[in-house]
Formats: sequence, C-alpha cells, structure tokens
Amino acid sequence: METQALVTLVPWTFIAQILNLFIQMYLIKRFLFKPINEVLEKRRALADKEIKDARSAKEEADGLKVQYETSIADAREEAAAIVSSAQKEAQARADELVKSAQAQVAGIKAKAEADIAQERKKAINEVKDEIGGLAMDIAGKVVEKEIHEDDHRKLIDEFIKNVGEAS
Repeated sequence: METQALVTLVPWTFIAQILNLFIQMYLIKRFLFKPINEVLEKRRALADKEIKDARSAKEEADGLKVQYETSIADAREEAAAIVSSAQKEAQARADELVKSAQAQVAGIKAKAEADIAQERKKAINEVKDEIGGLAMDIAGKVVEKEIHEDDHRKLIDEFIKNVGEAS
C-alpha cells in the first residue's frame, strides 16, 4: 500500500500547487515577459529602421547610378562631337594645304615655262645674230672675190659647218 500513497491526491496540496503556479505565471509575466517584449520591440523597431535606411540608400544609389550613366553618355557624345570636329578641321586644313601646294606648283610651273620661253627666245636671237654675222662674213667674202662654183660650194659647206657649231 505504500505505492498507493504516492499516487494519491491531497486536495489542499493540489490547490496550493495551482495557486503557486498562478503566482509564478503572474510574476514571470510581469517581471520577465514585459522586459523581454520591450527588448524585442526595440530590436524590431531598430531592424525596421535599418531596413528603411537600406532601402533609401539603395534608392539614392540607383538615382546616382542613373545620373552617372547619363553623365557618361553625355561625355561620350561630347567626345564624339570633339573627335568629329577635329577630323573636319584636320580635313579642312589638309585641303587648304593641298590647294596651297597646288597653287605653288602652278606658280613654279608657270615661272619655269616663262623662263624656258625666255631662254628659247634668247637662244633664237643669239642664233639669228650668229647667222647674221656668218651671212655678213659670207657676203664680205663674196664681194672680195668672184664666186666660182667650187668657191660657192666651199662657202656653203663652211656656213653649214659654222651653223652646226653654233647650235
């Protein structure tokens, strides 16, 4: 029967244990759960704030990224415009230099042609003077002596020989 005494229920002990349980629950709720709930609320609020800050930082970063991409695109367009302008300016300068060179070449060519024409006239005049001198010499020789056919041939050969030497 001793085993039955362990299993038996004493009503006053049972009521005391129930009251003890309710008092412990009240004390735990009042002194333990409230501070823990307050700490949890503070942590939840802090986490929410950090999430909001992270979202706003992400939005700001996205805005800066869009601004950066826009400025990069503008810079690329400006660089392309500068390169295009430089190419056009270089082409215009090259065309100008080519025209200037062609004008100089044309001037040099015209001067050379004028010099050639002048030298040709000078040479022709010198040849005419030489021929005139030779003609005078021949005329003087003809006048000095009577011309025979052999003498005449001799004079013509001499004249051709002198003309050949002069040119």
